[in-house]
Amino acid sequence: MKALVVPAAAIGLVAFAAPSMAHAASCKDSASPGADWTDCNKKALMLGGSDLQGANLVNTDFTLTDLRGANLTEANLEKATLVRSSIAGATANGANFSKIEAYRCNFAGVSAEKASFVNSELQRANFSGARLTGASFEKAELGRANFDKAELTGTRFTHANLSRADLTSTSFSGPIDFQGAFMFLTRIEGVDLSEATGLEQEQVDMTCGDSSTKLPAGMSTPAGWPCASD
Repeated sequence: MKALVVPAAAIGLVAFAAPSMAHAASCKDSASPGADWTDCNKKALMLGGSDLQGANLVNTDFTLTDLRGANLTEANLEKATLVRSSIAGATANGANFSKIEAYRCNFAGVSAEKASFVNSELQRANFSGARLTGASFEKAELGRANFDKAELTGTRFTHANLSRADLTSTSFSGPIDFQGAFMFLTRIEGVDLSEATGLEQEQVDMTCGDSSTKLPAGMSTPAGWPCASD
């Protein structure tokens, strides 16, 4: 009996396809710590309260998905899509949200201390009541984002777009970094920015503050304050 000879090219094809098949199968796995949902479609699902601590969620599509109260501690969500999804009340300390697309995402009450939102699309996102101590929003798009009553101690907004973002009623102690941030009509009424770093007079002149806004030493109150209601 002749031995079956398999062409080397076919062997290579099988070997190349195997990891891909194994990876696709992980999309069907249930939510669990350390889960690998890379590149998976998780649109419009009810995943509230799920434990995804340390999960690999790179490029995962969570459009319209409910992740309220989920555990996303140290999860990697780089390049994930979170358009109109909800992470309200979730725990996401140390999580990587860099380069996410999260237009109108609800982050209300989230705990995302030391999390990274670098280079993320966060227009009209809701961060009201969020705990963002030590988080980085470097180069993030935050047009009309809402930070009402958010904790921003040590938060970095370097080179972020904060046009029309609402920072009123935020709380923080110590420095908060605005170096290079675009602050066109950013609402800072009543905010104490006396210890803020990176602020230039040109940035402040574009913002919306009032008589109760406190600026760093050496800066003057813009003639255009207070702004008209938006």
